[in-house]
Amino acid sequence: MRTSDFYFLSPLNLLAKFPKQERDESKLMIIHRMNQKIEHKLFKDLHEYFEEGDIMILNNTKVFPARLFGNKEKTEAKIEVFLLRELDPKDRTWDVLVDPARKVRVGNKLNFGSGLTGEVIDNTTSRGRILQLNFNGPHEKLIRKIKELGKTPLPKYINRQPEKNDEERYQTVYAKKEGSVAAPTAGLHFSKHLLKKLEIKGINLVEITLHLGLGSFLTVEVEDISKHKMDSEKCSINENVCKIVNSAIQKKKRICAVGTSSMRAIESSVSSNKNLNPFCGWTNKFIFPPYHFSIANSMITNFHMPKSTLLMMTAAFTGFDLIMKAYQIAMEKKYRFYSYGDAMLIL
Repeated sequence: MRTSDFYFLSPLNLLAKFPKQERDESKLMIIHRMNQKIEHKLFKDLHEYFEEGDIMILNNTKVFPARLFGNKEKTEAKIEVFLLRELDPKDRTWDVLVDPARKVRVGNKLNFGSGLTGEVIDNTTSRGRILQLNFNGPHEKLIRKIKELGKTPLPKYINRQPEKNDEERYQTVYAKKEGSVAAPTAGLHFSKHLLKKLEIKGINLVEITLHLGLGSFLTVEVEDISKHKMDSEKCSINENVCKIVNSAIQKKKRICAVGTSSMRAIESSVSSNKNLNPFCGWTNKFIFPPYHFSIANSMITNFHMPKSTLLMMTAAFTGFDLIMKAYQIAMEKKYRFYSYGDAMLIL
């Protein structure tokens, strides 16, 4: 398949710039792969499609305030820095994006205020830089200062300044392990009340961790999909989760990956007998059609951007024709798109 196959006219009027007042009041499209049937529900109806002993795999990563605003030394030009990942705590070096990129070169110094400064020490790629952060104090104090000065890293296409509400709503209610620069958006629809309802019904809620980088959300620039390279993201799956999931596989239970990040994580550690293995490391797994999924037999996800790796993975799981039909129906029925948008359950 080609990247252009995954293009559709992006529905700007359906782009969700703000979250729903109640998390589980989002729309939920149900896609049945076996009979091609499509239903329309609310996310709070999710429990109706699961039974006792079924599994939901949640990504418990937590977004950190990765967006810093500073000024360039001497010229005082305003520079925005997006912290992607810490490369070396000892050297205080970070892989970052800068905007506007053309104004920042190796050797430039940036001042973020409150004693936090940075120096560009390398050009890593055409879009990235390596920034060395400086602050008078130990590494722990530096991290606290970043959190104090940083802003919630809302996706660029939301095109507004973060508000106080975003600090809470751009996190899942089960977020625990800090390290993502973007939220696992399928999980944003879960309320504490809905999670309790699922638990009471006997659905097993297990947690893995995959820290999302910017790579998951960048559009694919090459026409030959197989030539696209994913950025690596840190992932952790513990042994107890594997035991629960593998037992459910043997019992032929419904296993649902909540979000493309959860799906990518579990597909990065599959044994030869199609069971889930413990994992702790980095994954650059890129899933696109055709692909055979080994662990999950259902998935919850949002409505994604054209030509994105997330749409490609969803198409691999759902079937290309069916997912494109579903997107067309979503636009006709005014579903909300992207991070703060509505969701689909693929069965």
